[in-house]
Amino acid sequence: MSVWSRIAEAMGLSAAPDALQVVALTEAAGVSIDADDVYYRPLAGQHPQRDLSPIAQSRMQELVWYLWDSNGLANRLIELPLAYLLAEGVRLACDDEEAQGWLDAFWKDGVNRMDRKLKEYVRCLKLFGELCLPVFVNEVSGRCRLGYIDPVTIDGIVKDPENPALEIGVIVRPKQGGDRRLYKIILAGPDEELLGVGARRLREGMRDGQCFYWRRNALPNSGRGRSDLLPSIDHCDAYNKLLFGEVDRADALRMVLWDVTLKGANKDEVKARAREIQSPRPHSIRVHNDSEVWDTITPDMKAGDASETARLIRGHVLGSRTLPEHWMGQGDVNRASGESMAEPTFKVLTDEQNEIQGMLVDLGRFVLRSRIKAVGLAPADWEDDPAFQVRADMPDLASRDVARFAQALGSVVASCVTALDQGLLTEETVMRFIALVAAQMGLEINPAEELAKARAQKAQRRGGDAFSSDPDPNFDPADDADEQEPESPPAAA
Repeated sequence: MSVWSRIAEAMGLSAAPDALQVVALTEAAGVSIDADDVYYRPLAGQHPQRDLSPIAQSRMQELVWYLWDSNGLANRLIELPLAYLLAEGVRLACDDEEAQGWLDAFWKDGVNRMDRKLKEYVRCLKLFGELCLPVFVNEVSGRCRLGYIDPVTIDGIVKDPENPALEIGVIVRPKQGGDRRLYKIILAGPDEELLGVGARRLREGMRDGQCFYWRRNALPNSGRGRSDLLPSIDHCDAYNKLLFGEVDRADALRMVLWDVTLKGANKDEVKARAREIQSPRPHSIRVHNDSEVWDTITPDMKAGDASETARLIRGHVLGSRTLPEHWMGQGDVNRASGESMAEPTFKVLTDEQNEIQGMLVDLGRFVLRSRIKAVGLAPADWEDDPAFQVRADMPDLASRDVARFAQALGSVVASCVTALDQGLLTEETVMRFIALVAAQMGLEINPAEELAKARAQKAQRRGGDAFSSDPDPNFDPADDADEQEPESPPAAA
């Protein structure tokens, strides 16, 4: 049974055998005005699409792969941000010890190998604009293992009929014959809580497995994602052509032609001399009389310097990805201007890092859900338990100037102590100031909890000090006087 037949069956649609025909979907053939009509779509319509046509989507995937593989500038547009995002490694974590063991087992599994494959997955997401990972769950142990579906084999995305912003299924065509496969996209909860009747019926016909599907550079009602390189394909190619043209021009400018003039020689003598002459080798000696003149001729192409043109194209490509020019070894910047120019880039990288964190958290929650469903070792309301909240520990995007922040921390602490002694600030506010500066150094502090711990430790130290100068707030001198025994009267002489 084909995919579309299963979808029709799930929706309760039926037709007589003689009335139902399965027709292969092909591109329309006919006469076009232009050769590139296939890349254009109507600007408006009853149901405007936000996706590329199937042919354009496939061509985009092939072009970006070719550029990433052969164009140095395009390769850096993908690999440089990727290094900032994942170079120091990523880890899934939660507070529950047993759940942490499940996450570690998934991460280090011999098939998953997320410590190595995560970079490949994120690279594919940035390169093709979408990532599809089928999940295979052991029904007995709940162990999860990931596969990979090439975006080239994706035929389409099934949307919720009532909510075009929600993807519920992936249609995958086989590489060699056979029927299309229909995967159920893993959602954040049970279908009964998240989907309507129509979407649930559609998902009942998705029997080939379940998968995670993520996309980027898309609108809410878009089905497919788009590559990070899509806006820069033509400009990267033009930059490459310009560089190769400059190499050819440099080779042409280095060419030397020897021009030999024979004075008073007739045609036969010129031909005879031409057969004898050879191009002189370096450091060789040439002897002739005044009837033979040798000159060198070099090409004069009157071509201008193309460095400014190359910088213009390169700057446009880098600017489209919010990358500063000096990250590619170009431009004239100092440290101060370099740091200020990198701030927009780090904002964009932070946004991408948050996107990856969300993907990994969804993945980790599914791992815990599968384990708990199989072994039943956690309470039913585990998703609301703080100990089971999954987080993705990501590396810092940039190295911190610890010396500068340490100096700032010392100044803040000294100022806060002075304000506290003068009664201008409370201890809670002082702790908030310190936590604010400590956060810039990568140390997260809860001001309320830290203040409570500091007070407790201070009281403990005071209790262990036998010579403490701090008065006891509960001390009453009258009670101490009552406990003293009266002195005996002096003896009579």
